[in-house]
Amino acid sequence: PPVVKDEDWNLLREHYPTPYFFSSKALREAQPVSIELKQIFRQSDSAFIHLLNKVRDNQLDAQVLEALNSRYIPDFQPSTDEGYITLTSHNAAAQQINAEKLAALPAKAHEFRADVSGDFPAQSYPVDEVFHAKVGAQVMFAKNDGSRDKRYYNGKIGQITRFEGEAIYVRCPGETAEIPVNRAEWSNVKYSLNEATKEVAEEQTGTFTQYPLKLAWAITIHKSQGLTFERAIIDAQAAFAHGQVYVALSRCKSFEGLVLRSKLAFSSIKTDSSVKHYSEAADRNAPDEAHLAASKRIFQQGLILGMFDFKRTKQLFEQLNRVFLEHENALLGDGAAQLKQLAAATDAEVFSLAEKFGPQLQGYFAQPGLPEEHTDLQARLQKAGAWFAEKLTQNVLPALRGIQILTDNQSVREAATEALDKLQREVFLKNACFEAAKDGFSANNHLRVRANADLDFQAAKAKKPASTAPAAQADANAPKNLEHPALFARLSIWRDGQAKAQDVPHFAVMHTRTLLEVVKTLPTSTDALRAVSGIGARKTAQYGAELIAIVQQYCAENNIQLSALALPAAPPAPRTSETKAASLELFKTGKTIDQIALERSLARSTVEGHLAHFVRAGALDVFEVLEDEAIRDLEQFFEGQADAGAGAAAAARAHFGERYSYGAIKILLADLARRREGG
Repeated sequence: PPVVKDEDWNLLREHYPTPYFFSSKALREAQPVSIELKQIFRQSDSAFIHLLNKVRDNQLDAQVLEALNSRYIPDFQPSTDEGYITLTSHNAAAQQINAEKLAALPAKAHEFRADVSGDFPAQSYPVDEVFHAKVGAQVMFAKNDGSRDKRYYNGKIGQITRFEGEAIYVRCPGETAEIPVNRAEWSNVKYSLNEATKEVAEEQTGTFTQYPLKLAWAITIHKSQGLTFERAIIDAQAAFAHGQVYVALSRCKSFEGLVLRSKLAFSSIKTDSSVKHYSEAADRNAPDEAHLAASKRIFQQGLILGMFDFKRTKQLFEQLNRVFLEHENALLGDGAAQLKQLAAATDAEVFSLAEKFGPQLQGYFAQPGLPEEHTDLQARLQKAGAWFAEKLTQNVLPALRGIQILTDNQSVREAATEALDKLQREVFLKNACFEAAKDGFSANNHLRVRANADLDFQAAKAKKPASTAPAAQADANAPKNLEHPALFARLSIWRDGQAKAQDVPHFAVMHTRTLLEVVKTLPTSTDALRAVSGIGARKTAQYGAELIAIVQQYCAENNIQLSALALPAAPPAPRTSETKAASLELFKTGKTIDQIALERSLARSTVEGHLAHFVRAGALDVFEVLEDEAIRDLEQFFEGQADAGAGAAAAARAHFGERYSYGAIKILLADLARRREGG
């Protein structure tokens, strides 16, 4: 059975009835046609095969048990040249037998240490790192002979006859010639995918060099799987796993070569009922030629219908659109408009036509034989493949690659990027299948093309863009309808440099929304810069000179007349009471909220309310009042919420606790209200 840790199975058991492969949801949903391989090669005796099948299928009766136990020989002690190996259920028992047998030999002990180079984990060593051996020791080969002579194979039993030079000589039962055994090399191989050939490539990362021998008076049943023995002593009294006794008995080539160290009882045979039921179901549903042909036919029809089924593509369009709608305040640029336009065009040009293919295909499917053998259907698929491939290649895929995810919110960016990737992948795979259909349809080619396309998509996603120049990347991120994308690129590079130097997120330097407004208004003076939302007195003092220089240089390079620029009009003076205006004047002088409250004998919340009034009116920038971190946290909390009243403030207060005051929350809500109204 599969080895599954208890803590893992406690999680998996809620989803899978058993840990075996046939409980896989994907396999069950695929409803495969099961073909059982029944030809037995290890044994040729029909009576022995009958007994083994009874053990495997848990169909023991008194007669079968009596036949098996006829091989129980009490105190059996074979001669050293007969080559018997003991199969035990536990590793400790096997090690003890080997150690005792080796110690009993009178010959001199030899020690051979392996040479290990590079990366070769100890748990992967094929034989002992230190091999202790004597003349007369029973050993088993742990590797096939790579020479043309093929003198030994993995599992072959023999006895050491002498040590000479670099060779260990072994003679096997029934053979007169000795086998000189030299050190062999095992490689630790790292596998990777060759993107060009789509084949698995091997890279050697380490080697293990040692004699391909291990002491073999005893071995565990687990390690004996796959091996074949002429003679074996089965010690299965302590068998603990399902199928363990069957594995042990079936290692022997003949019934006569089998010896039981202890008698078998009905309780010794453990067979998992789920395996039995699976085998029985596979046997009952064994397909005949007609069933196989019908299954092939249905499978090919499903592949063809799947090419023209765009339901999942539609769902992925809707998922991405939902992300844009849910985060419309955080996502900038025209990505949502791009997606809406593309979805409408794809529905009209691709989806609607694909839906008409279903009835047409059913007419072709009514013909006898396999779909890939129909001449008329092949011609129809070739034309359809060319048409759909052209639409997807020239229209849909380029438009999808052009959809922008522009936001300062990392979680929103991740959600939108993931949804866009899924949509791009689905269309990419569809397009690959249509491209292949241009040359005719075959099931094997269709499956290979789709698998390779998936690998290509993942590889392209993992690679960096061909142009890694910061300016090119920043320019590509600019909204498509922006009048000056090159200026946006320069400002983005400048912001990223500042963020790196200060070791802060880029939005802590300046929000993308603010950069877009700079690009739109082209401020070339301090007053014009301070009028930009997000750039107050503090940021003007910190970054004003650099920003103005960038804008002025861009305007000069592009022959934009600075004197002709229409500077933003100063915000209208708010109509407020005298007490609110007094708080604003003190704040403009650089006093803090607490200092103003102390000087005017007001509560801090009252002063915060005064400032919120001016933020709402557009006379005071929220970045002058609140820290960047507070703005970011509160914006993320209120994102997508229509309510900006007392209820929203109370919810935010409950969420953040003492971290942000009611006054700070109301100031941020005032700024959101101003922005939503286009103030």
